[in-house]
Amino acid sequence: MTDKEYLEQEACDEGVSVDYVNFRSDRLLGLYIDGSIAIKNGMTSVKTADILAEELGHYHTTVGNILNQNSANAQKQERVARLWAYNKRIGLSGIIEAYKHQCQSRYEVAEFLEVSEDTLTDALECYRQIYGTSVRVNNYIIQFEPYLGIAELF
Repeated sequence: MTDKEYLEQEACDEGVSVDYVNFRSDRLLGLYIDGSIAIKNGMTSVKTADILAEELGHYHTTVGNILNQNSANAQKQERVARLWAYNKRIGLSGIIEAYKHQCQSRYEVAEFLEVSEDTLTDALECYRQIYGTSVRVNNYIIQFEPYLGIAELF
């Protein structure tokens, strides 16, 4: 089962419908409203899974209408939904797993985790904002600046 199919099944299990539509705007890739998710038709499976995870993040974390991103509350809820998606699709443990599988570049990490490079880059920046330049996870140090690096502690 692909990540996209897994996320579609999770949405179904939660009672959230997922529809693939042709949005009029090229900028709109996904939307969650009242128990329904709309996803832009025609994207790659990986990009679709990235967007579907974010919209599921809105299902799990967002309260009210946050379409107008001018308020601090709406921006905060958007960030929380994206963090939910990053943790679902990547997570600190996923970064460590990519390291264990000898992934050397962001491209290889993204490919291993089956996420788009854009989503990986955004997730790493979000994690850097949360944890600072590095974070320890069990016997590993994940470094976010000046570049992504992982070291195993002995």
